[in-house]
Amino acid sequence: MSNSPAPPGRRRFLGALGASAALGATSSALFLADPLGLGASPEAGAAAPPRAEGPVSKHFTRVVLLGTAGGPGLFEDQRSCGISTAVVYGESVYLVDLGAGAMASLNRSGVAASSGAPDAAGALLDNVRGIFFTHLHSDHVADWPTLYATAPPNSIRRTDPIRVFGPGPRAQLPRLFPPTRPDVEPINPADPSLGIAGMTATLRNAFAADLNDRIRDTNMADPASRFEISEIDLAGTWDVDAAGVPPRLTRPLDVWVDGDVKVTATLVDHRPTAPAFAYRFDTPDGSIVVSGDTTVSPNLIALAEGADCLVHEVIDPMFVQDITSQLPGEIAAATREHLLASHTTIEQVGRDVAQPAGVKQLVLSHLVPPSGPESRWKNAGRGFDGKVVVGRDLMQFGIGTRKR
Repeated sequence: MSNSPAPPGRRRFLGALGASAALGATSSALFLADPLGLGASPEAGAAAPPRAEGPVSKHFTRVVLLGTAGGPGLFEDQRSCGISTAVVYGESVYLVDLGAGAMASLNRSGVAASSGAPDAAGALLDNVRGIFFTHLHSDHVADWPTLYATAPPNSIRRTDPIRVFGPGPRAQLPRLFPPTRPDVEPINPADPSLGIAGMTATLRNAFAADLNDRIRDTNMADPASRFEISEIDLAGTWDVDAAGVPPRLTRPLDVWVDGDVKVTATLVDHRPTAPAFAYRFDTPDGSIVVSGDTTVSPNLIALAEGADCLVHEVIDPMFVQDITSQLPGEIAAATREHLLASHTTIEQVGRDVAQPAGVKQLVLSHLVPPSGPESRWKNAGRGFDGKVVVGRDLMQFGIGTRKR
Protein backbone atom coordinates (compact mmCIF):
# COMPACT_ATOMS: atom_id res chain seq x y z
CA MET A 1 0.00 0.00 0.00
CA SER A 2 1.25 3.44 -0.90
CA ASN A 3 2.21 5.78 1.95
CA SER A 4 1.80 8.92 -0.14
CA PRO A 5 -0.97 11.25 1.02
CA ALA A 6 -4.30 10.88 -0.74
CA PRO A 7 -5.59 13.86 -2.72
CA PRO A 8 -8.36 15.93 -1.07
CA GLY A 9 -11.24 14.25 -2.93
CA ARG A 10 -10.05 10.78 -1.94
CA ARG A 11 -9.39 11.85 1.66
CA ARG A 12 -12.95 13.11 1.96
CA PHE A 13 -14.33 9.88 0.51
CA LEU A 14 -12.19 7.57 2.64
CA GLY A 15 -12.84 9.57 5.76
CA ALA A 16 -16.58 9.31 5.21
CA LEU A 17 -16.93 5.57 4.56
CA GLY A 18 -19.48 4.33 7.05
CA ALA A 19 -20.28 7.85 8.27
CA SER A 20 -24.02 7.69 7.63
CA ALA A 21 -24.93 8.91 11.09
CA ALA A 22 -22.79 12.00 10.62
CA LEU A 23 -24.67 12.75 7.42
CA GLY A 24 -27.98 12.84 9.21
CA ALA A 25 -26.55 15.08 11.90
CA THR A 26 -25.08 17.42 9.30
CA SER A 27 -28.35 17.80 7.42
CA SER A 28 -30.28 18.35 10.64
CA ALA A 29 -27.82 21.04 11.69
CA LEU A 30 -29.01 23.15 8.76
CA PHE A 31 -32.14 23.86 10.80
CA LEU A 32 -30.54 24.69 14.13
CA ALA A 33 -30.79 28.40 13.38
CA ASP A 34 -34.56 28.03 13.28
CA PRO A 35 -35.73 26.04 16.32
CA LEU A 36 -39.39 26.16 15.25
CA GLY A 37 -38.48 24.28 12.08
CA LEU A 38 -39.98 26.94 9.83
CA GLY A 39 -36.95 27.11 7.54
CA ALA A 40 -33.86 29.18 8.28
CA SER A 41 -33.12 32.08 6.00
CA PRO A 42 -29.95 31.90 3.88
CA GLU A 43 -28.42 34.61 6.06
CA ALA A 44 -28.57 32.26 9.05
CA GLY A 45 -25.69 30.18 7.73
CA ALA A 46 -23.28 29.93 4.83
CA ALA A 47 -24.14 31.72 1.62
CA ALA A 48 -26.74 29.74 -0.29
CA PRO A 49 -26.55 29.08 -4.02
CA PRO A 50 -29.19 30.79 -6.15
CA ARG A 51 -32.57 29.22 -6.65
CA ALA A 52 -33.14 27.06 -9.70
CA GLU A 53 -34.31 29.64 -12.18
CA GLY A 54 -34.10 30.29 -15.91
CA PRO A 55 -36.13 29.69 -19.07
CA VAL A 56 -37.00 26.09 -18.25
CA SER A 57 -38.53 27.12 -14.92
CA LYS A 58 -41.56 28.15 -16.97
CA HIS A 59 -42.14 24.66 -18.35
CA PHE A 60 -45.22 22.95 -16.96
CA THR A 61 -43.25 19.72 -16.44
CA ARG A 62 -39.63 19.89 -15.35
CA VAL A 63 -36.89 18.07 -13.47
CA VAL A 64 -34.85 19.75 -10.72
CA LEU A 65 -31.68 18.11 -9.43
CA LEU A 66 -31.79 18.94 -5.73
CA GLY A 67 -28.65 16.92 -5.01
CA THR A 68 -26.28 15.01 -7.25
CA ALA A 69 -23.55 13.60 -4.96
CA GLY A 70 -23.38 9.81 -4.71
CA GLY A 71 -22.32 7.82 -1.68
CA PRO A 72 -22.07 8.66 2.01
CA GLY A 73 -19.11 11.03 1.69
CA LEU A 74 -19.31 14.73 2.51
CA PHE A 75 -18.32 16.88 -0.47
CA GLU A 76 -18.27 20.53 -1.40
CA ASP A 77 -18.54 22.60 -4.52
CA GLN A 78 -21.10 21.89 -7.25
CA ARG A 79 -22.33 18.70 -5.59
CA SER A 80 -22.62 19.50 -1.90
CA CYS A 81 -26.04 17.86 -1.49
CA GLY A 82 -26.72 14.14 -1.35
CA ILE A 83 -28.84 12.49 -4.01
CA SER A 84 -32.35 13.88 -4.46
CA THR A 85 -34.42 14.67 -7.55
CA ALA A 86 -37.64 16.65 -7.90
CA VAL A 87 -40.15 16.07 -10.68
CA VAL A 88 -42.42 19.10 -10.96
CA TYR A 89 -45.78 19.20 -12.76
CA GLY A 90 -47.34 22.65 -12.55
CA GLU A 91 -47.10 23.29 -8.83
CA SER A 92 -47.16 19.61 -7.84
CA VAL A 93 -43.79 18.30 -6.64
CA TYR A 94 -42.67 14.69 -6.48
CA LEU A 95 -39.41 13.92 -4.67
CA VAL A 96 -37.22 10.91 -5.42
CA ASP A 97 -34.86 10.15 -2.51
CA LEU A 98 -33.72 12.53 0.20
CA GLY A 99 -29.94 12.53 0.58
CA ALA A 100 -28.14 14.67 3.14
CA GLY A 101 -29.06 18.34 2.67
CA ALA A 102 -32.04 17.65 0.39
CA MET A 103 -34.50 19.64 2.48
CA ALA A 104 -32.31 22.75 2.45
CA SER A 105 -31.81 22.30 -1.29
CA LEU A 106 -35.58 22.01 -1.75
CA ASN A 107 -35.92 25.34 0.05
CA ARG A 108 -33.27 26.96 -2.15
CA SER A 109 -34.82 25.61 -5.34
CA GLY A 110 -38.04 27.55 -4.78
CA VAL A 111 -40.15 24.79 -6.37
CA ALA A 112 -42.07 23.44 -3.41
CA ALA A 113 -43.81 26.37 -1.70
CA SER A 114 -47.05 27.76 -3.11
CA SER A 115 -46.51 30.48 -5.70
CA GLY A 116 -48.75 32.82 -3.73
CA ALA A 117 -46.44 32.74 -0.72
CA PRO A 118 -43.05 31.25 -1.69
CA ASP A 119 -41.25 32.70 1.29
CA ALA A 120 -44.02 32.41 3.88
CA ALA A 121 -43.30 30.61 7.13
CA GLY A 122 -44.59 27.06 7.13
CA ALA A 123 -44.97 26.80 3.33
CA LEU A 124 -41.96 24.70 2.35
CA LEU A 125 -43.92 21.49 1.81
CA ASP A 126 -47.11 23.05 0.46
CA ASN A 127 -46.86 21.45 -2.96
CA VAL A 128 -45.02 18.21 -2.24
CA ARG A 129 -47.47 15.55 -3.38
CA GLY A 130 -45.31 12.46 -3.05
CA ILE A 131 -41.94 11.12 -1.90
CA PHE A 132 -40.45 8.04 -3.56
CA PHE A 133 -37.54 6.12 -2.08
CA THR A 134 -35.54 3.95 -4.46
CA HIS A 135 -33.95 1.99 -1.58
CA LEU A 136 -32.99 2.59 2.01
CA HIS A 137 -29.24 3.15 1.87
CA SER A 138 -28.30 6.05 4.13
CA ASP A 139 -27.18 8.34 1.30
CA HIS A 140 -30.71 8.14 -0.14
CA VAL A 141 -32.67 8.63 3.09
CA ALA A 142 -30.40 10.75 5.34
CA ASP A 143 -32.76 13.75 5.17
CA TRP A 144 -35.95 11.73 5.67
CA PRO A 145 -35.59 12.13 9.46
CA THR A 146 -35.17 15.89 8.98
CA LEU A 147 -38.18 16.21 6.71
CA TYR A 148 -40.34 13.88 8.80
CA ALA A 149 -39.70 15.53 12.16
CA THR A 150 -40.10 19.09 10.82
CA ALA A 151 -42.99 18.41 8.44
CA PRO A 152 -45.82 19.84 10.60
CA PRO A 153 -44.38 23.38 10.95
CA ASN A 154 -43.31 23.29 7.29
CA SER A 155 -46.77 22.30 6.03
CA ILE A 156 -49.10 24.36 8.18
CA ARG A 157 -51.63 24.96 5.38
CA ARG A 158 -51.86 21.36 4.17
CA THR A 159 -55.08 19.44 4.62
CA ASP A 160 -54.05 16.24 2.83
CA PRO A 161 -51.13 13.94 3.66
CA ILE A 162 -48.00 13.59 1.54
CA ARG A 163 -47.90 10.15 -0.08
CA VAL A 164 -44.68 8.22 0.61
CA PHE A 165 -43.64 5.11 -1.32
CA GLY A 166 -40.67 2.82 -0.88
CA PRO A 167 -39.39 -0.69 -0.25
CA GLY A 168 -40.92 -3.07 2.22
CA PRO A 169 -38.93 -5.34 4.56
CA ARG A 170 -36.99 -8.28 3.17
CA ALA A 171 -37.25 -11.76 4.61
CA GLN A 172 -33.54 -12.58 4.24
CA LEU A 173 -30.49 -10.58 5.16
CA PRO A 174 -28.03 -9.77 2.33
CA ARG A 175 -25.43 -12.42 1.64
CA LEU A 176 -22.00 -12.14 3.20
CA PHE A 177 -19.04 -11.22 1.02
CA PRO A 178 -16.75 -12.98 0.69
CA PRO A 179 -18.82 -16.05 1.53
CA THR A 180 -15.94 -17.53 3.55
CA ARG A 181 -16.34 -14.83 6.21
CA PRO A 182 -17.79 -15.89 9.56
CA ASP A 183 -21.35 -14.72 10.10
CA VAL A 184 -21.90 -11.46 11.98
CA GLU A 185 -24.59 -10.46 14.44
CA PRO A 186 -27.12 -8.24 12.63
CA ILE A 187 -28.17 -4.82 13.83
CA ASN A 188 -31.62 -4.96 15.45
CA PRO A 189 -31.77 -8.76 15.24
CA ALA A 190 -35.48 -8.90 16.06
CA ASP A 191 -36.27 -6.94 12.90
CA PRO A 192 -33.05 -6.42 10.91
CA SER A 193 -34.53 -5.40 7.52
CA LEU A 194 -37.10 -2.69 8.11
CA GLY A 195 -38.96 -1.25 5.15
CA ILE A 196 -39.98 2.38 4.79
CA ALA A 197 -43.01 1.94 7.08
CA GLY A 198 -40.95 0.37 9.86
CA MET A 199 -38.22 2.96 9.47
CA THR A 200 -40.74 5.78 9.74
CA ALA A 201 -42.42 4.29 12.82
CA THR A 202 -39.00 4.07 14.43
CA LEU A 203 -38.32 7.72 13.59
CA ARG A 204 -41.55 8.78 15.28
CA ASN A 205 -40.47 7.01 18.46
CA ALA A 206 -36.91 8.37 18.24
CA PHE A 207 -38.22 11.94 18.07
CA ALA A 208 -40.75 11.40 20.88
CA ALA A 209 -39.28 14.00 23.25
CA ASP A 210 -39.22 16.70 20.57
CA LEU A 211 -42.61 15.84 19.14
CA ASN A 212 -44.36 15.65 22.51
CA ASP A 213 -42.88 19.02 23.49
CA ARG A 214 -44.18 20.68 20.37
CA ILE A 215 -47.54 18.94 20.23
CA ARG A 216 -48.30 19.77 23.89
CA ASP A 217 -46.78 23.26 23.97
CA THR A 218 -47.58 24.74 20.52
CA ASN A 219 -50.43 22.52 19.30
CA MET A 220 -48.21 21.25 16.48
CA ALA A 221 -49.59 18.34 14.49
CA ASP A 222 -48.26 14.82 14.88
CA PRO A 223 -46.06 14.16 11.81
CA ALA A 224 -47.86 10.83 11.39
CA SER A 225 -50.85 12.88 10.21
CA ARG A 226 -48.77 14.53 7.49
CA PHE A 227 -47.80 11.33 5.64
CA GLU A 228 -49.44 8.27 4.15
CA ILE A 229 -46.79 5.54 3.97
CA SER A 230 -47.04 2.76 1.36
CA GLU A 231 -44.61 -0.10 0.78
CA ILE A 232 -44.49 -1.27 -2.83
CA ASP A 233 -46.14 -4.68 -2.95
CA LEU A 234 -43.98 -7.41 -4.47
CA ALA A 235 -46.28 -10.32 -3.56
CA GLY A 236 -46.26 -12.76 -6.45
CA THR A 237 -43.44 -10.81 -8.12
CA TRP A 238 -40.34 -11.59 -6.06
CA ASP A 239 -39.48 -13.08 -2.71
CA VAL A 240 -36.26 -11.16 -2.10
CA ASP A 241 -33.42 -13.58 -1.47
CA ALA A 242 -29.97 -13.14 0.03
CA ALA A 243 -28.29 -12.49 -3.34
CA GLY A 244 -30.65 -9.59 -4.08
CA VAL A 245 -30.58 -10.00 -7.89
CA PRO A 246 -34.07 -9.12 -9.15
CA PRO A 247 -36.05 -11.13 -11.69
CA ARG A 248 -36.78 -9.82 -15.18
CA LEU A 249 -40.20 -8.14 -15.10
CA THR A 250 -42.63 -8.35 -18.01
CA ARG A 251 -44.34 -5.07 -17.11
CA PRO A 252 -43.73 -2.11 -14.81
CA LEU A 253 -45.13 -1.96 -11.29
CA ASP A 254 -48.09 0.39 -10.87
CA VAL A 255 -47.37 2.80 -8.03
CA TRP A 256 -49.73 5.81 -8.11
CA VAL A 257 -51.86 7.92 -10.40
CA ASP A 258 -52.14 11.49 -9.13
CA GLY A 259 -54.40 13.33 -11.57
CA ASP A 260 -52.39 13.80 -14.78
CA VAL A 261 -49.26 12.24 -13.30
CA LYS A 262 -48.77 8.48 -13.55
CA VAL A 263 -45.99 6.87 -11.53
CA THR A 264 -44.68 3.40 -12.28
CA ALA A 265 -41.62 1.55 -11.03
CA THR A 266 -39.40 -1.41 -11.75
CA LEU A 267 -36.92 -3.52 -9.85
CA VAL A 268 -33.28 -2.61 -10.49
CA ASP A 269 -30.10 -4.51 -9.68
CA HIS A 270 -28.30 -2.97 -6.71
CA ARG A 271 -27.17 -6.34 -5.39
CA PRO A 272 -27.25 -7.40 -2.66
CA THR A 273 -29.40 -4.46 -1.54
CA ALA A 274 -33.00 -5.27 -2.35
CA PRO A 275 -35.61 -4.41 -3.22
CA ALA A 276 -34.32 -1.38 -5.10
CA PHE A 277 -36.50 0.59 -7.49
CA ALA A 278 -36.37 2.99 -10.42
CA TYR A 279 -39.36 5.27 -11.01
CA ARG A 280 -41.01 6.64 -14.14
CA PHE A 281 -43.20 9.76 -14.15
CA ASP A 282 -45.51 10.25 -17.14
CA THR A 283 -47.29 13.58 -17.60
CA PRO A 284 -49.13 15.07 -20.61
CA ASP A 285 -45.83 16.81 -21.49
CA GLY A 286 -43.52 13.81 -21.50
CA SER A 287 -41.76 11.28 -19.30
CA ILE A 288 -38.96 11.26 -16.73
CA VAL A 289 -37.19 8.19 -15.34
CA VAL A 290 -35.00 8.19 -12.21
CA SER A 291 -32.75 5.16 -11.95
CA GLY A 292 -31.90 4.92 -8.29
CA ASP A 293 -28.74 2.87 -7.68
CA THR A 294 -28.22 0.04 -10.14
CA THR A 295 -25.86 -1.75 -12.42
CA VAL A 296 -26.96 -2.12 -16.06
CA SER A 297 -30.53 -3.36 -15.70
CA PRO A 298 -32.82 -4.79 -18.41
CA ASN A 299 -35.77 -3.84 -16.23
CA LEU A 300 -34.64 -0.21 -16.18
CA ILE A 301 -34.03 -0.14 -19.93
CA ALA A 302 -37.60 -1.35 -20.47
CA LEU A 303 -39.02 1.20 -18.00
CA ALA A 304 -37.10 4.05 -19.65
CA GLU A 305 -38.03 3.17 -23.23
CA GLY A 306 -38.61 6.39 -25.20
CA ALA A 307 -38.35 8.63 -22.12
CA ASP A 308 -37.70 12.35 -22.59
CA CYS A 309 -35.24 12.43 -19.68
CA LEU A 310 -33.36 9.64 -17.90
CA VAL A 311 -31.69 10.70 -14.65
CA HIS A 312 -29.17 7.93 -14.07
CA GLU A 313 -26.47 7.17 -11.53
CA VAL A 314 -22.85 6.79 -12.64
CA ILE A 315 -19.54 5.69 -11.14
CA ASP A 316 -15.98 6.14 -12.37
CA PRO A 317 -14.18 2.75 -12.32
CA MET A 318 -10.79 4.49 -12.21
CA PHE A 319 -11.88 6.10 -8.95
CA VAL A 320 -12.95 2.71 -7.59
CA GLN A 321 -9.52 1.30 -8.33
CA ASP A 322 -7.86 4.32 -6.78
CA ILE A 323 -9.75 4.32 -3.49
CA THR A 324 -9.80 0.57 -2.97
CA SER A 325 -6.04 0.45 -3.43
CA GLN A 326 -5.85 2.62 -0.28
CA LEU A 327 -8.05 0.35 1.87
CA PRO A 328 -7.03 -2.59 4.05
CA GLY A 329 -7.18 -5.86 2.14
CA GLU A 330 -10.15 -7.31 4.02
CA ILE A 331 -12.21 -4.21 3.18
CA ALA A 332 -10.85 -3.46 -0.29
CA ALA A 333 -12.19 -6.58 -2.03
CA ALA A 334 -15.70 -6.21 -0.62
CA THR A 335 -15.81 -2.50 -1.40
CA ARG A 336 -14.59 -3.04 -4.96
CA GLU A 337 -17.12 -5.83 -5.49
CA HIS A 338 -20.03 -3.70 -4.31
CA LEU A 339 -19.07 -0.56 -6.20
CA LEU A 340 -18.55 -2.28 -9.55
CA ALA A 341 -21.22 -5.00 -9.33
CA SER A 342 -24.07 -2.78 -8.17
CA HIS A 343 -23.44 0.52 -9.99
CA THR A 344 -23.20 1.66 -13.62
CA THR A 345 -19.87 2.88 -14.97
CA ILE A 346 -19.12 5.84 -17.21
CA GLU A 347 -18.51 3.47 -20.12
CA GLN A 348 -21.80 1.61 -19.60
CA VAL A 349 -24.42 4.26 -18.88
CA GLY A 350 -24.76 5.80 -22.34
CA ARG A 351 -23.89 2.84 -24.53
CA ASP A 352 -25.58 0.05 -22.57
CA VAL A 353 -28.52 1.85 -20.93
CA ALA A 354 -29.57 5.14 -22.55
CA GLN A 355 -28.98 4.02 -26.14
CA PRO A 356 -31.00 0.76 -26.04
CA ALA A 357 -33.73 2.57 -24.09
CA GLY A 358 -33.95 5.22 -26.82
CA VAL A 359 -34.13 8.13 -24.38
CA LYS A 360 -33.78 11.70 -25.63
CA GLN A 361 -31.63 13.08 -22.83
CA LEU A 362 -29.33 11.39 -20.30
CA VAL A 363 -28.71 13.35 -17.11
CA LEU A 364 -25.91 12.01 -14.93
CA SER A 365 -26.55 12.17 -11.20
CA HIS A 366 -25.45 10.32 -8.06
CA LEU A 367 -21.92 10.87 -9.35
CA VAL A 368 -19.19 8.88 -7.63
CA PRO A 369 -16.90 10.63 -6.98
CA PRO A 370 -18.85 13.91 -6.80
CA SER A 371 -15.59 15.80 -7.30
CA GLY A 372 -14.70 14.10 -10.61
CA PRO A 373 -13.82 16.36 -13.57
CA GLU A 374 -16.59 17.05 -16.08
CA SER A 375 -14.35 15.96 -18.96
CA ARG A 376 -14.23 12.47 -17.47
CA TRP A 377 -18.02 12.27 -17.05
CA LYS A 378 -18.59 13.42 -20.62
CA ASN A 379 -17.21 10.07 -21.80
CA ALA A 380 -20.63 8.68 -20.87
CA GLY A 381 -21.83 9.99 -24.24
CA ARG A 382 -19.80 7.43 -26.19
CA GLY A 383 -22.21 5.04 -27.88
CA PHE A 384 -25.26 7.23 -27.17
CA ASP A 385 -27.00 9.30 -29.84
CA GLY A 386 -28.86 11.63 -27.49
CA LYS A 387 -27.83 14.55 -25.29
CA VAL A 388 -25.72 13.99 -22.17
CA VAL A 389 -25.75 16.45 -19.27
CA VAL A 390 -23.41 16.17 -16.28
CA GLY A 391 -25.67 17.01 -13.35
CA ARG A 392 -24.96 19.64 -10.71
CA ASP A 393 -27.03 20.67 -7.71
CA LEU A 394 -30.05 22.85 -8.60
CA MET A 395 -29.84 22.24 -12.36
CA GLN A 396 -33.25 21.90 -13.98
CA PHE A 397 -34.65 20.69 -17.28
CA GLY A 398 -37.93 21.43 -19.03
CA ILE A 399 -39.97 18.58 -20.51
CA GLY A 400 -42.06 19.21 -23.62
CA THR A 401 -43.07 22.63 -24.88
CA ARG A 402 -46.02 23.59 -22.71
CA LYS A 403 -45.44 26.56 -20.40
CA ARG A 404 -47.16 27.59 -17.22
